[in-house]
Amino acid sequence: MQKKPEQILTVDPDTATHITLALRSGIYVDAIESCLIPFEEENRIICDIVELGEEELHSGLINDATNDTGAYDLCMVDGSWMAEFTSKGVLMNLSENGYELDSDIIEATKEICYHDGDVYLAPYYGNVTVLLYNKRVVQKAGYDGSQLTSLKTIKEVCDKAKQYGNLGFMYRGDSENNYVVDFLPILLSYGGWVVDENNNPTVNTKQFKEALRFYMQLIESGKAESRDNLIMAIANGAAAMAIGWPGWYTPTARSSSDYIALTGKTTDSAVAYNANVYGIWTIGIPENAPNKELSMELLKYLMDPAVQMQTIDSGGVPCRYSCLTDQKVLKENPPFEAVFQALENGVYRPVMEEWPDFYKILGAEMENIIKGKKTIDEGLQDAQNSLEALMN
Repeated sequence: MQKKPEQILTVDPDTATHITLALRSGIYVDAIESCLIPFEEENRIICDIVELGEEELHSGLINDATNDTGAYDLCMVDGSWMAEFTSKGVLMNLSENGYELDSDIIEATKEICYHDGDVYLAPYYGNVTVLLYNKRVVQKAGYDGSQLTSLKTIKEVCDKAKQYGNLGFMYRGDSENNYVVDFLPILLSYGGWVVDENNNPTVNTKQFKEALRFYMQLIESGKAESRDNLIMAIANGAAAMAIGWPGWYTPTARSSSDYIALTGKTTDSAVAYNANVYGIWTIGIPENAPNKELSMELLKYLMDPAVQMQTIDSGGVPCRYSCLTDQKVLKENPPFEAVFQALENGVYRPVMEEWPDFYKILGAEMENIIKGKKTIDEGLQDAQNSLEALMN
């Protein structure tokens, strides 16, 4: 691919208006930074970026919302924060300021962005669970990616990988949140979920127990690792597969690793459920943003299909049909086909203010079960009791 000429900003930072963007650190910042200069040049402004980790960003936006004039003009928001942010008045109503989500945005990704029929957020980065696997390890087990069509087959490959001296299924066991989110695609494939339609906890159920029993058998073939070590182990062929996210790492056509979207089937003859979990990073504008008009123009610019297409070379993953079905894009980034399938059939985590406390309780009990401190029945009953107390 021909390298693009480096863009040089000619705006004088001493005289220009500055607007501040609170963004999730990592590849998400890279995607936005890659397209800012044309907007800054046209509007003669400077965009100052504040890079924050997930928890810092969440608490920072909540705390800043109490000020009459906020510190941020545009922000990234994890979908699971939507209920809390709208109840606390953190976000500006985008519909009231002339912005609506267009039809090119993948339909299911829009769901979290509305409150009482109005738009408050726009889906920016298509982070969603996929199955990350090493092509050579899977082939050695007698399969290819197209044959990983059920949880049963996935376990067979991981068990064979272990027999050959590799690790099988790697998982994230370094926080309560990671225990839960890593497991959710398995739970969904068994037809279970963590709450019912009224957000009542549903963890001490037949489906949850079956899914957790399978998950514990699956992870016996591998081990828990941090994100970076997990990616490395699969890339170098030390391990077969894991639940992955585009926001961590997206393979190219030349990579040893690849993606598939989970089918949501326990066996090839089983019912297929939507089993890919959204971790989409949206963009919005704080209600107390100091430069709302410029913020609105920036949000519209960042959501422009042509602008989003340009971010792909810098790690961007737009939630757009036009970007993720483009043949040139797919030729250079074959895993985007799996990302597109996962985004079309994804599930948002529960929309409730209590979600951070919810996953901490559930994740702690899952850790007790996985480490053998409690049986599945004991741990899930204790989790159910604590979660019912939380929700009541």
